[in-house]
Amino acid sequence: MTPTDNRELVWDWSEQTLADLATFLEARGVMSGPLTSKPIGDGHSNLTFLITNGEASVVVRRPPPPPLPPGANDMLREARFLAGLHGTGYPVPEVLATAQEGEVLDVPFYVMSFARGHVVTTSTPEALATPDQRLNIAHSLVDNLARLHLTDYRAAGLDDLGRPEGFNARHLKRMARLVQDAEGNLPADFEAVYDWLATNVPAESGEAVIHNDYRIGNTMISPDAPGRVTAILDWELATLGDPLFDLGYFLSSVPEPGHARTPTEELGTALLEEGYPGRAELAERYAEQTGADLTHLDWYVALALWKLAALYEYSRRRGEDEYYLTPGLVDSFLAEARETAGLSD
Repeated sequence: MTPTDNRELVWDWSEQTLADLATFLEARGVMSGPLTSKPIGDGHSNLTFLITNGEASVVVRRPPPPPLPPGANDMLREARFLAGLHGTGYPVPEVLATAQEGEVLDVPFYVMSFARGHVVTTSTPEALATPDQRLNIAHSLVDNLARLHLTDYRAAGLDDLGRPEGFNARHLKRMARLVQDAEGNLPADFEAVYDWLATNVPAESGEAVIHNDYRIGNTMISPDAPGRVTAILDWELATLGDPLFDLGYFLSSVPEPGHARTPTEELGTALLEEGYPGRAELAERYAEQTGADLTHLDWYVALALWKLAALYEYSRRRGEDEYYLTPGLVDSFLAEARETAGLSD
């Protein structure tokens, strides 16, 4: 992983907490010696730190400082998904240790192995910057999404971490509550797509572990050819649900030439380079891998876009991160959701 500074550092390790972490890690045989820390990731939700003793490195994930919304930023739940999937051979970091609230910090956290490679957002690394290698990366992205959805989550011990039945209607209503007023009314610009989504809710296509934020920027890409995904990161939103929602979300993050871009598409503009396939080809490969019926795919893409609009609007109202105050973010998601639903003027 190429470490990047958090967009806004809202918490950092002190000498005392690093010393306490060192004691914790040494007692569990993870590493020993004085530690240093460096924030990595974009810093909009859970906080991620590269921890090193000068010879070895691990990654610590913790929630932002309290208070937290009920049910949000559940570190130990996230660690369970990683541990369960790692046990199946799926490409996720290994969980090395977990800590309860009060054990080291005032919040729970977990420690995982450090994945080496590239986080690809706006450009493909030079060693992989050929059409053939870009195609390899794209195929690996789709194939690993398909592999996730084909994983036996019960055998992985994850069957108590979600309710896949009724997921589609329930998820839509849950997202709506983020932006409804006290009387249950949505903002006017959210209504048309919501009504279309609510009227056309499809039956679940199946049940699977879903990542819930699957996009190229949440994966590690091999540093050298062949281009491939070596690790999938950021499982804080993972649950059990309809696998086609994951596909719809992934496709909604893929920018299309000549179209205005949403914030998530801006985080994947490398996918506009020569060699990366478009949404239709990616969806077709997924269907070939899984046998999925893509008849209602536009519904899932529109839901993903509408959900992102609701999440961004919710975060904008909270006002705790200046990023979400940037004009036009919510509107960009809603505009593309309307177009996907066939509601554009």
